[in-house]
Amino acid sequence: MHTLTIAQSCAQLAALLSAQQRMLATAESCSGGLIAAACTDLAGSSTWFERGFVTYSNIAKTQMLGVDAQLIATHGAVSEPVARAMAQGALQHSLAQVSVAVTGVAGPSGGSADKPVGTVWLAWGLPSGIFSEVRHFAGDRATVRVATVQHALNRLLTLLKAAH
Repeated sequence: MHTLTIAQSCAQLAALLSAQQRMLATAESCSGGLIAAACTDLAGSSTWFERGFVTYSNIAKTQMLGVDAQLIATHGAVSEPVARAMAQGALQHSLAQVSVAVTGVAGPSGGSADKPVGTVWLAWGLPSGIFSEVRHFAGDRATVRVATVQHALNRLLTLLKAAH
């Protein structure tokens, strides 16, 4: 399957979300707001982009998204339960019906044997439920972050098309 560029993904998301009369919220850690920035680069994005949460610290995940601190303590910030809680929290703390959440290790430091640099957990909140997956992106910090944005948007498109 051909991977869309970030701009192409945003344009398709704009059309799809607008047609479905749905709004998107983002919950970002390792991408630091790059998903929200990519979405809002598109003129007219206020019709389908509701808000973005940049929750880089664990306390921000708890305060802004309602992620249980015990969940983070038990599984770590870079984990499936936390990514799923972030996606759910973005829906609960916004007016959006669709969300995307990312948490990972962009590098160059911070990795471990269990979660090496490039490990990213992603989750998507849709009316039909929360979907999640882990990806391992190769490259330096910038490359990992761009790959995260691209994958998050492309997979959201796929999920939205399948659900409609």
